[in-house]
Amino acid sequence: MPLDLTSDVVTLTAALCDIESVSLSETTICDAIEAALRPLEHLTVTRIGNTVVARTELGRGERVVLAGHIDTVPLTDPPNLPTRRLPTEQGEVLWGRGTVDMKGGVAVQLRLAATVPEPSRDVTYVFYEGEEIESEFNGLLHVQEQRPDLIEDADFAVLLEPTGAVVEGGCKGTMRIDITTKGAAAHSARPWNGHNAIHDAADILGRLTAYETRTVVVDGLEYREALNAVSISGGIAGNVIPDRCTVSVNYRYAPDRSEEEAVAHMHEVFDGLTFEVTDNAGGARPGLDLPAAKAFVEALGTEVIAKQGWTDVARFQAMGVPAVNFGPGDPNLAHHDEERCPVDQLVAAEAAMLRWLADGHATPGAGR
Repeated sequence: MPLDLTSDVVTLTAALCDIESVSLSETTICDAIEAALRPLEHLTVTRIGNTVVARTELGRGERVVLAGHIDTVPLTDPPNLPTRRLPTEQGEVLWGRGTVDMKGGVAVQLRLAATVPEPSRDVTYVFYEGEEIESEFNGLLHVQEQRPDLIEDADFAVLLEPTGAVVEGGCKGTMRIDITTKGAAAHSARPWNGHNAIHDAADILGRLTAYETRTVVVDGLEYREALNAVSISGGIAGNVIPDRCTVSVNYRYAPDRSEEEAVAHMHEVFDGLTFEVTDNAGGARPGLDLPAAKAFVEALGTEVIAKQGWTDVARFQAMGVPAVNFGPGDPNLAHHDEERCPVDQLVAAEAAMLRWLADGHATPGAGR
């Protein structure tokens, strides 16, 4: 069913969520977004893979980017779709995969694209694929590599990731490493003929358990680091001593460390062990001292806190575009089996962005 951009932001969020779009399966939702935006005469629309970029070309004195990823993590079993509107003691919520991370933010973008044909600033809307998985699949990276001109002329960017409708500055870096222990296979009835690689993983787990994480203040915001095993695998049969075991570790590091410094720290933590870096995306300093960021924070009048996860504000920073996170949904419920977003938060996030962009050109609920 086509997306109706004149519907209210809650209905539109539900419609987006109900188009299943687990990472690497974003074609259907990208088709729907492109089809909804193409008829809007005030936008120039470009598609790169399963990423859509839509731009106003009004000659305003400032250009801003509003960006959001269209993929989600996998569904639960049984699936947490289709979406449902549920009453709670705190008010009505929209329940289901993507309601927090981050179809609500995408719905806000689409509503603004449709209802504000003459924004006070030129706007570049980016709807991109592959954020929830390895960086190589990230649609924003693909735009950066293939058509950087679509983004690099911006003065400021807002990533509509879930923040509970407060402004979150910067983000932590994220790195994944695989640490492999090697043994010797043998029959489990005669283990002395081999060496158990899974038992050797106790050293890795012991270091992780004993590790003391840092809390770091960067540009006035507090970032809490984290180092955790996220998976472990080994063994080929119930009667074979395993000759190999791999522990995957995720390190979330404060933005005062570069990607190279984070790798060096992992060599300190796992001294004497060999590991492979499978993914490493650096963080971003808050940058709230920059004029465009200050103006956004002042316009919204919300609290400013540190972003504890990784988001593509880091990628914008690498392109020379200062960026912040702001969007509906509690980030603590992102990827949760009971993922859900307060209905009034979706409405409030749209209203806040509309105040910033409309400047008298449009009113909530208006449609093309």
